Amino acid sequence: MKSLRNKAVAAAVEAGKAILEIYHSGDFDVTVKGDDSPLTRADLASHEVIMKHLADTGIPVLSEEGRDMPYAERSDWSELWIVDPIDGTKEFIKRNGEFTVNIALARDGVPVLGVIYVPVTGELYVGEEGQGARKALWPADEARDVPAVIEGAAALPMERGDRPFTAVASRSHMSPETEAFIAALREEHGEVALISKGSSLKLCMVAEGKADCYPRFAPTMEWDTAAGQAICMAAGFDVIDQNTGATMRYNREQLLNAWFLVK
Repeated sequence: MKSLRNKAVAAAVEAGKAILEIYHSGDFDVTVKGDDSPLTRADLASHEVIMKHLADTGIPVLSEEGRDMPYAERSDWSELWIVDPIDGTKEFIKRNGEFTVNIALARDGVPVLGVIYVPVTGELYVGEEGQGARKALWPADEARDVPAVIEGAAALPMERGDRPFTAVASRSHMSPETEAFIAALREEHGEVALISKGSSLKLCMVAEGKADCYPRFAPTMEWDTAAGQAICMAAGFDVIDQNTGATMRYNREQLLNAWFLVK
């Protein structure tokens, strides 16, 4: 697992570097995909970097920017990488910095390794089944040794501190259901603080201990959540699928996630 973790971390950071070059150039070459979501040349550049790093693992890759893979082909995969080359492309286009590179390893439907890298800030989140979750700082323009970075990373969650009950919500997808859920939290807890974040940073806020829950009552795909779920689970939290009432599983026939709650 350490070897796979190191490959995933190296892939995420190098992809982050490729993304930043395009981000700072301002030439995004934005197109619209069939599902009306945006696509930039940075998404494709990140995908190519990650695929290069993961190619020699022999583990199949399910990527948002990869070819469509029918369930008949995926159903035999007991192990797979689940990748989002840029999670938060809308945030990338807005240039607010709240986008991430997501790489997860799932075994028998369970995300057992997750890496989330934030190119603009250099924040790196890593979670491994049985090894806990950690956060480090790795600016994309700095050459570092992966094991040394992981060894020096801070364990998650960090101290909660003196704060009110806190929920995290999407900056781009605040739904009426989410607003109703937060209203119910206020009835239960009194004061409820709200953190608004883009991309998978919302899951990271719970894993880090900066938030107590993340309700998601709007559409997401497996590649949006797999890495964050691995990190949250490694930090002692869970991601509950509304349809099953149990931990959300992956490599399903339907890649569209049900609504879920991280807590």
